[in-house]
Amino acid sequence: MATIRDVAREAGVSIATVSYVLNDTKPVSEETRRKVLEAARKLGYHPSNMARGLRSHRSYSLGYSWRPMPDGQINIILDTFLEHMAIAAARRDYHIVAYPTTTVKDEVSFYQKLLEAHRVDGFVLSNTNYDDIRIRFLLEVGVPFVAFGRANPEWEFPWIDVDGAAGMRKGVAHLVEMGHTRIAFIAWPEGSLTGDERLRGYLEGMEAHNLPVDSRWIVRGEMSHDTGYEATRALMELPPSKRPTAVMAVTDVMAIGAMNALADMGIAVGNDVAVMGYDDIPMAAYLRPPLTSLHQPIAEIGDQVVTMLLSCVERGELEPRHVLMEPELVVRASTCPTAASS
Repeated sequence: MATIRDVAREAGVSIATVSYVLNDTKPVSEETRRKVLEAARKLGYHPSNMARGLRSHRSYSLGYSWRPMPDGQINIILDTFLEHMAIAAARRDYHIVAYPTTTVKDEVSFYQKLLEAHRVDGFVLSNTNYDDIRIRFLLEVGVPFVAFGRANPEWEFPWIDVDGAAGMRKGVAHLVEMGHTRIAFIAWPEGSLTGDERLRGYLEGMEAHNLPVDSRWIVRGEMSHDTGYEATRALMELPPSKRPTAVMAVTDVMAIGAMNALADMGIAVGNDVAVMGYDDIPMAAYLRPPLTSLHQPIAEIGDQVVTMLLSCVERGELEPRHVLMEPELVVRASTCPTAASS
């Protein structure tokens, strides 16, 4: 199915210009109008009825769906993201229509229902991944949306993301500065775009410091405390010459599992083995010892996502805009014992 982006590419104009021609919202030259209409006919492009309905019935609401966590688990990052997104929307007299879904197919059905009922003016996505069918659907129907996260590199859509690879390179550099050369990494299963980016940063950081990576130092598992716990116990059972002196985890929750495993084994976190997380959740500063972590600017992202989406909704600025932010390394006693007194 041809999209508005395909028409823009064929006609050699911007996506916004195609929107102006097809919706007759701003004046364009006759030559430009002719090129756009010819490109649309050639590609067989037909504007989505849902998208047209969305443009003609403003609801002052933005749709957002998320995956509920299993019992006993929380996702502080996305909870914080939703909170600040709602604050940013309310400041502009908009509301967030939030709905829990268990699969991406359920989420697409959620989008369809809201569009058919004209209940939202656009969507915010999170937890994006490769070949994300939600993004493909919204591109095909031409509905305004902004994603917290990336997808296939060749897909053009507006997104904001945190550079997990850059963050992990910072983390490796800090651990090397603390004297560590055997650094392990607790990762998510293969196929997670976010997880793959963070693992890539770890590997690049190790390579930049000419440090070898033993395949046994990379342990994969689902995002849970137990994954971090079991992975760390396995790492500590390696022969002394191969045993890591530092453990990096793809999330703070997994890092906390690593810290608890070390404590149960009588190993002092920070002094004997360093532990680093990612996310800088609020409790990270209050653990014993406090956890070194990579802080994501979630409040700022929540605000910027709404700002970008409303530029699409209210002013027709449909050109993809990409914002990649770097996380901040927050050093605490879990990797640097002197940090406890600094």
